[in-house]
Amino acid sequence: MLKKLFNTAKAEINGGKKYPKINGTVTFKETKEGVLVTAKIYGLPTAQGNCGGKFFGFHIHNGTSCTGTKEDEFANSGPHYNPDDCPHPYHAGDLPPLYENNGYAYMSVLINKFKVKDIIGKTIIIHESPDDFTSQPSGNSGKKIACGVVV
Repeated sequence: MLKKLFNTAKAEINGGKKYPKINGTVTFKETKEGVLVTAKIYGLPTAQGNCGGKFFGFHIHNGTSCTGTKEDEFANSGPHYNPDDCPHPYHAGDLPPLYENNGYAYMSVLINKFKVKDIIGKTIIIHESPDDFTSQPSGNSGKKIACGVVV
């Protein structure tokens, strides 16, 4: 009998009604040192002016669906993934922000706070504003603008 190993996973990211052009993938690959998280996101809103670039909050959430309400179209994505009940920004789901470059963001980080099998079925959220790494319980990163489910 073959047993499926959860050493890799992926989430297809899609923007909401306000930002329908957002799309991309977030991959998770387990290594000896931790989980390598890699995000490739397109269609992000761009910053205006000479200073350019815009930061976006980026988190694993505890919910299992990218559905919601009229007020929060990704409400069912739930709160940040936080199995150890840590304060923000030490949740297992707290990830570095995405930095937009002409509508594109690429980010790769090694995380040792979870295993790939732990996040299967969880949601990945991109927020409209950067995480301030201080405010409780979730960093004051604003509205959820894109979502994907880890499979």
